[in-house]
Amino acid sequence: MNDVVVAVCAVLLLTGAVLAVVRAERGPSILDRTVALDIVLTIMIAGGALYASLERRTDIVPILVVLSLVGFVGSVTVARFASVEPPGEGRVRTREEIAAEESERRRLEGADTRGQRRDVGEAR
Repeated sequence: MNDVVVAVCAVLLLTGAVLAVVRAERGPSILDRTVALDIVLTIMIAGGALYASLERRTDIVPILVVLSLVGFVGSVTVARFASVEPPGEGRVRTREEIAAEESERRRLEGADTRGQRRDVGEAR
């Protein structure tokens, strides 16, 4: 029974790691990538804890604590530098924002075509 639980946990951790790496690759912003890599580090820590519990080893616990601190410091550092990222860079827009931009674009195109029709009418 113990082997089944360990195998299920390992498969779940591996699946989570693969999904997090895909998110880190796709982005779109630096903060998305940071969160994804933080998740990968957390999964590595969970894998180490799984191994430590399976083998009944307590000497791995300080390594897990150091990895946690490194992950925390890294995430805080990236968040600090990402706060100066240009506005709108890699930001996912909402449906309402996309609809507003489309209507504005159509309105401007309509104004351009009306202006062209007036120019043609004046030339006659």
